[in-house]
Amino acid sequence: MPETADLDPEDAKIVTLARSAQARTGAQEGAAVRDTDGRTYTGVTVLLPSLALTALQAAVAAAVASGATGLEAAAVVSVSGSVDAASLAAVRELGPASPVLVVDQRGDVSSVLRTAGQA
Repeated sequence: MPETADLDPEDAKIVTLARSAQARTGAQEGAAVRDTDGRTYTGVTVLLPSLALTALQAAVAAAVASGATGLEAAAVVSVSGSVDAASLAAVRELGPASPVLVVDQRGDVSSVLRTAGQA
């Protein structure tokens, strides 16, 4: 899998933003999404008694709250190396063909998930 330096510059940007969001907050995960206008949004894991969101869900929520109507790509920094189905579904609703870059703590892409065709 490619390192951040080998990615398209726009994809490398969302990887950097996801890593920065996680590092800044100390959350379990960090995520970033890019909308169809090129704007980016970040999110981190939210674990409150009344609200639980994955980092990717939080980033998608931030995009929707800012008026985004479509997504081009997403990146998630995950210790587990996986992304749950609900998070992928959130991306799929705004970006049916958007790749989701799963990134390790060093910034290396461990996998690229596709939302197209998933139930």
